[in-house]
Amino acid sequence: MSHTFPAEKRRSPVTGPPSPAHTIDDVKQSTDHPNRLVRLLLSPWHPTAESFSGWALASVVANAGITVSGAAVRVTGSGLGCPTWPRCTPDSFVPVAHPELSMATMLVEFGNRLVTFLVLAVGVACLLSALRLRPVRRSLLLLTLLQPLGVVAQALWGGLVVRTMLNPFTVSVHFLLSIGLVAACWVLYRRTREGDGPVRPLVHRDIRRLGHVLVPAVFALLLAGVTATGTGPHSGDELASRFDLDIESVVRLHADVAYLVVGLTFALAFALRVTGAPREARRAALALLGVELLQGVIGYTQYFLAVPAFLVGVHVLGATLVWIFALRAVTALRVREAAEEAPAPSPTGVPAAV
Repeated sequence: MSHTFPAEKRRSPVTGPPSPAHTIDDVKQSTDHPNRLVRLLLSPWHPTAESFSGWALASVVANAGITVSGAAVRVTGSGLGCPTWPRCTPDSFVPVAHPELSMATMLVEFGNRLVTFLVLAVGVACLLSALRLRPVRRSLLLLTLLQPLGVVAQALWGGLVVRTMLNPFTVSVHFLLSIGLVAACWVLYRRTREGDGPVRPLVHRDIRRLGHVLVPAVFALLLAGVTATGTGPHSGDELASRFDLDIESVVRLHADVAYLVVGLTFALAFALRVTGAPREARRAALALLGVELLQGVIGYTQYFLAVPAFLVGVHVLGATLVWIFALRAVTALRVREAAEEAPAPSPTGVPAAV
């Protein structure tokens, strides 16, 4: 005989039963509000697995966006538009007319600082969603906690960047910290779409190893990229120093690492194809290869055009996308199943029959 159960009695293998603190009326009130903005703002307080995943994806986009806004500050020469920190000028937290400063550069730099608050807000929404979701997934709490803490650390490091007059080392670390936050956000997004069970490989062990080599290779590519950036033009301000390196040698090294990354990505895509790997994994590897090739076109174009400012900003966006797509390709090689629940104890104290 088949039985049907009320909707509120059903259980999800990932999200579990509704918590008494989150009644059906509360969740319905937050999800059925006619105003989309209100529904969005209420979703971290009354989270669902879907809304939590959405905020995690928003954190990836927000952290990627601030890397691009930071590049815009540099290529427009606005790195010291706000010459002090945390104030914009010695006597104001916001841009004000100053005889020795350009209002345009002040607005660009101040705008980048404002983006920090957007990234922080998204991080707090992720943390609140993780705390309010029932049952609490402790495996995700650390990943969500990293976001607001990482944003605060980035803001403090940004102050150091200003106080060191855009020293290329501090600027490079500023970008790499953003890349680390993007990685944490991507892992969080992936985990919100999985269970808490053990990892189950979807491909052969050697293919997974190839993926594990690819990620540090992409990071090395980013490291070579920031070294080239700290050696070349577009320092962010005329007063900023540069790495004392030969730009031609640094650019050649950057290109060599790029060739290595493209070769590893092609090998991964080919191996997934010939072994009949799951479609998601094959598509992720091909997408990464496509982004890398497009990034290569942008890189060579800016080189032959004497590094125009606009293409430098586009190249930074491309580098961030290469990193995200590399993480996507590697995490598509495995999956986590829903955690198995322990059997409920028998009311009589006698173990239930299996």
